[in-house]
Amino acid sequence: METQGSIGDWTTCSADPHYRAAVLDLLGALAYGELSAFERLADDAKLAPGLADKAALARMAAAEFQHYQLLHDRLAEIGADPTEAMTPFVEPLESFHRVTAPSDWLEGLVKAYVGDSIATDFYREVAVRLDDDTRDLVLRVMGDTGHAEFAVDKVRQAITENPRVGGRLALWGRRLMGEALGQAQRVVAERDALSNLLVGGARVAGFDLVEVGKMFNRITEAHTKRMSALGLAS
Repeated sequence: METQGSIGDWTTCSADPHYRAAVLDLLGALAYGELSAFERLADDAKLAPGLADKAALARMAAAEFQHYQLLHDRLAEIGADPTEAMTPFVEPLESFHRVTAPSDWLEGLVKAYVGDSIATDFYREVAVRLDDDTRDLVLRVMGDTGHAEFAVDKVRQAITENPRVGGRLALWGRRLMGEALGQAQRVVAERDALSNLLVGGARVAGFDLVEVGKMFNRITEAHTKRMSALGLAS
């Protein structure tokens, strides 16, 4: 992820209506993503093979809901309607979940780990172009809830017990990567304010579509490392 100096606080930056619109899009997308993550983890808890696993996922789901609440409250604080801000991102995210519905517990773990990590990488890339207040909030809600370590442990254990599982989950991980990147690119392309923030607009001199390509390359490289951590080929 590239680094960049402060562009100011929210009060200063939000005087630009294009910047304000981009941040509302960003927070709306994040808020719905966190709400969706809460629902997914709660559903995954139902499939957990044991009580300890069920409780662990329930704790993670609760943490995701707390992140959603922070974003909801921030949208209301800056004069936006949280529901209105989230609505444009409901269909794209639900579409992603429809085409990547896991068939079992392990696929659900890999999906949450891979999908959430790709989203985290994307939002952290965007965060370097944000005002101080918004950047701090984005980085806070992108913090790991413990799911990464949990998923890695469980998937590695499953592969050790049955090595044939690895091939199936590796294919699943590649599919998830393609679908997640495609979804992110579609959302950016369809939301003018958000795409202008990513390509810099008047605020970030020299940042262009080539840099957007480099950003997605960095996200892909991070995915490869995570698949390796799971014991899977990317």
